[in-house]
Amino acid sequence: MADGTNFSELKRRMEGAVTAFKNDVNGLRTGRASANVLDPVMVEAYGSRMPLNQVANVGVAEARMLSVQVWDKQMVGAVDRGIREANLGLNPIVDGQTLRIPLPDLNEERRRELVKVAHNYAETARVAARHVRRDGMDELKKNEKAGVISQDDSRQQSDRVQKMTDETIAEIDRLLVDKEKEIMQV
Repeated sequence: MADGTNFSELKRRMEGAVTAFKNDVNGLRTGRASANVLDPVMVEAYGSRMPLNQVANVGVAEARMLSVQVWDKQMVGAVDRGIREANLGLNPIVDGQTLRIPLPDLNEERRRELVKVAHNYAETARVAARHVRRDGMDELKKNEKAGVISQDDSRQQSDRVQKMTDETIAEIDRLLVDKEKEIMQV
């Protein structure tokens, strides 16, 4: 909207928070080996942090074993550290430039830990949505102060931004409940 806030941009950014949350929880393991388990892993490489898939190939070796083929042999230690620090409960076994990662059985305690991780991911996504709301509200206040929009229009658009935020957070909460059920089912 030319005289207020760009709602399509706010919506795009809020959807980005939801998409990031979906990607994060897809990495949480629910029983079988999946290369997605390592999606949240970040590796300290070449002076910056980057996703694991930019320094190695991740594959499923067996039903309960992942295989990570590191491209640069000098990065093996950093990849090993990144996987261990990702708080996924995985302990890689280094075998040359390949890391074999056995997936432990999901006992009750581990399932609860994964649910906690999912809750942390959800809170991060909610915070991201609230940041988008704050940016939208700041833009509205600035435009109202500059006389670009009236006070009534500002209130109306503020309500619209808040409604968008509430819907986004509700979607994140729905996805969290679904993932929690998936993790806890035996």
